[in-house]
Amino acid sequence: MAEKNILVTGGAGFIGANFILDWLGNESATIVNLDKLTYAGNLGSLQSVRSDQRHVFVHGDICDSGLATNLLEKYRPSAIVHFAAESHVDRSILGPEDFIQTNVVGTFRLLEAARAYFSKLPAGEREPFRFLHISTDEVYGSLGPADAAFSEASPYAPNSPYSASKAAADHLARAYFHTYGLPVVTSNCSNNYGPCQFPEKLIPLVILNALAGKPLPVYGDGMQVRDWLYVKDHCSAVRALLRMGRPGETYNVGGNSEMPNLEVVRAVCRILDELRPRPSGKHESLIEFVKDRPGHDRRYAIDSRKIRSEIGWKPSETFDSGMRKTLAWYLDNPAWIAEVTSGDYRKWVEKNYSRR
Repeated sequence: MAEKNILVTGGAGFIGANFILDWLGNESATIVNLDKLTYAGNLGSLQSVRSDQRHVFVHGDICDSGLATNLLEKYRPSAIVHFAAESHVDRSILGPEDFIQTNVVGTFRLLEAARAYFSKLPAGEREPFRFLHISTDEVYGSLGPADAAFSEASPYAPNSPYSASKAAADHLARAYFHTYGLPVVTSNCSNNYGPCQFPEKLIPLVILNALAGKPLPVYGDGMQVRDWLYVKDHCSAVRALLRMGRPGETYNVGGNSEMPNLEVVRAVCRILDELRPRPSGKHESLIEFVKDRPGHDRRYAIDSRKIRSEIGWKPSETFDSGMRKTLAWYLDNPAWIAEVTSGDYRKWVEKNYSRR
């Protein structure tokens, strides 16, 4: 695609920040980063590009139609990459309204601003323009042990307020392509892990608790299966989709690493035993089973043959190699950990991870 500005929403969050770092390391175009800086947004994740003139940060909300319109008119991006979302299932169960507001209303308002902007572009700028909507495999619901992996043709069957809000956003994105001709590309990814992930999600929660010698909470029997995707592999997929994704199409992005949650926790413990041994005992001894999440989906699995065959993308990391890089990053960045665990994280974990 042409080397112009791109607008990224949610660029201070986990995946968004990693994408910005990946983009600036591989591309020349400027990124305009619109982020509300909620509890999970952290500009510290972008400290290494603080002085890079190609990164323009704007503190704001995607629900602010006027702001989105002004940014599009001012910076005239050749693409919008829409990461911004409330994404934690547990929080959606406790308080779904924020998820509807950000994931549904926010996506709608961003699509509206993009539609107005796109309609005014000269013909030569309309053809390469893309609106890349980042979504999740959770919109497809839950699989049985022997079921085939989710494909792009799988029916939607969301089971949590979070996944329902993302499903609604996906439908809006699809409608704006079919109704208005807005060149939307949608990606549905599996569970991401890697550097800069806020420690309410399983892997960073386990890492930080293990380093502190605290219990490692595992929901239910721990046999909920997920496909795990190293975040930097996801970022390379997003860049590939910006170049070659076909408008109106959906692409599943998976890491080819299907594994039960309990095995994920054990894998983290084994690597930590190598890198940062406990004074006494193994990290696995800290595992503690807790009451299961309401409506907890049993299995997700991604069939990513479409993006592999059409775009030529595939993950570079195995689960082991990606996890070792992830653990190395957390061990090397105690200041980042101290910042994100200063308040909200501790209170939330104490309230919501009750013991059996």
